[in-house]
Amino acid sequence: MQGINSPVSVVVLVSGSGSNLQAILDAIHGGEIKACISAVISNVPDVYALQRAQHANIPTRVLDHTLYDNREAFDAALQQCIEGYQPDLVVLAGFMRLLTPAFVRQYQGRMLNIHPSLLPRFRGLHTHQRALDQGETSHGASVHFVTPDLDSGPVVIQGIVPVLKEDTQDSLAQRVFKVEHVIYPRAIGWFAEGRLAMRDHQVVLDGELLKQPVLYSLPVGEDTALSESEQHEKK
Repeated sequence: MQGINSPVSVVVLVSGSGSNLQAILDAIHGGEIKACISAVISNVPDVYALQRAQHANIPTRVLDHTLYDNREAFDAALQQCIEGYQPDLVVLAGFMRLLTPAFVRQYQGRMLNIHPSLLPRFRGLHTHQRALDQGETSHGASVHFVTPDLDSGPVVIQGIVPVLKEDTQDSLAQRVFKVEHVIYPRAIGWFAEGRLAMRDHQVVLDGELLKQPVLYSLPVGEDTALSESEQHEKK
């Protein structure tokens, strides 16, 4: 747990390549986030996110959800694992598991998620294709506090990107990744500085209730090509 003037302790949950984990690591290394990642926990063995953590000398754990009889048993084991690190904040970075209400309540107000849509639009999966199918002109990602209802927690910040006529699901996803890697470290940094909290199911930023999410737009002409490390997100 956080002590006086000590960095916020973070546990990151992953299921895949971990490009958002890498963005968080880079922001910590660059001094943008006053936090330390105490552990990275995956429900899937051998994912690239674990390699990212190991390269950064961060402890890793694997809890293979297929080895548990039900969701409740897995979440109980996951909670026990997390508690061993006594984190101030739990960060879901591409963690592809529905969490039980009891687990969420344990960390409510100190668990963040990033979702690839402009919530409340397109909760759930396949958000990029759904945005294209609906003829959306803008799309993006949302950082929100996690509550028991899927993708329904109060939204802290949203990254907005244009939807182009020639877009495919993949090209739109690449553009969304770019804003994800900006807004997630930013929200975590606010939490680490004591500026961000959830009270009565509302976001409080700098002591004021946030009437609408903070907005970030991809700069005009921003290159949407992914770096080599980001390409792992698509594998």
